[in-house]
Amino acid sequence: MSEVAWKPEQNTGLALAWTAGTLTSMLMMGISGRELSAELQPHHSAFYRNAICLLILLPVVLRFGVQRFRTQHLKRHVARNTVHFFAQWCWLFGLSALPLAEVFAIEFSVPIWVALFATVFLGERLTGWRALAIGLGFAGILVILRPGMDIVHPAALMVLLAAVGYASAYVFTKNLVGVDDALTVVWWMNVVQLPIGLTLSATDLVFPSPPLIPWMIVIGVCGFTSHFCLSQALRHADATIIAQLDFLRLPLAAIIAWFAYNEAVDMFLAIGAAFILLGNWINLKKGT
Repeated sequence: MSEVAWKPEQNTGLALAWTAGTLTSMLMMGISGRELSAELQPHHSAFYRNAICLLILLPVVLRFGVQRFRTQHLKRHVARNTVHFFAQWCWLFGLSALPLAEVFAIEFSVPIWVALFATVFLGERLTGWRALAIGLGFAGILVILRPGMDIVHPAALMVLLAAVGYASAYVFTKNLVGVDDALTVVWWMNVVQLPIGLTLSATDLVFPSPPLIPWMIVIGVCGFTSHFCLSQALRHADATIIAQLDFLRLPLAAIIAWFAYNEAVDMFLAIGAAFILLGNWINLKKGT
């Protein structure tokens, strides 16, 4: 199924439910990525995530065949998911070395990068409000990283690179969800990324110890549900509504990090995150 023959009517309540699934999945992916980093390299975690996602889709394949996921946009899927894989690798690397809240705070610069890339590469108009949003986003990043005041942690730069990669993947496939259904998008994500992860893991692939196997399953299941729930949410409400709800992910990550890992939020992280969130809010409300 490559072209969507119908467009679901707008249903904010249903979109909120799907968005709650996305938020839960992303937070659980962060926790599982952190736990798995005790034994696995980022490409190992990515490989197991993609393999489990494909196993979840196996009943659909057995029922309808691989042709169920036929697409007219293969090049776009390959480009999106190649970039997405390496962004994911950088994100997983950051989870192994940084406080959880800091990883999510830097990742929240994705909409700022999207606004910048859309202006430069897609020719979208740079309004005063959008310029202010981009400026606040970059100010927030500088406050969190504090270049010149402190040594910038390499893992923080990797998470920043992940944010740029996620934004690039978004720009490349801005309208993909409008032409391929949610299962097709998730299918091609894993079909493209699994061989990349296997290639990188060919010489050193390890299986996690028994205590970490549940977390391996969690990262795979949530890798599927995060993208599926987001695709479904975007079909039932405008992206601006979904994006505003996504703001909850940052404070929730900080609360989880405090309870689970005893990680406190310092002043610079709080101020920088506030700048980034304000920039995102301005971009959503005034940027167009």
